[in-house]
Amino acid sequence: MKLTVTAPAVAWFKEEWGCKEGDSIRFFVRYGGVSTVQDSFSMGIAKEQPNDMGISTVIDGITFYMERDELWYMNGHGLIVDYRPETDEVDFKLDDKE
Repeated sequence: MKLTVTAPAVAWFKEEWGCKEGDSIRFFVRYGGVSTVQDSFSMGIAKEQPNDMGISTVIDGITFYMERDELWYMNGHGLIVDYRPETDEVDFKLDDKE
């Protein structure tokens, strides 16, 4: 299982959230919403330090992660976080290669 955050998504976090080296971004599961990953659930985002990291990646000194107890959401797949310029939002999708 792998977490991939694309360069456009990293740039978005730096610009929109003011992320810099040493910051941590958590992706977490929320009940409700629309998702391409799991029905009836969606992803939330928070700028907070990890508690029990399940997967992570560090890009430009920024740690992007999901907690261990939320990895079920990915159903054994990797997660790709990308930026969609047409909506000016990040987008989440499963990495079927994982």
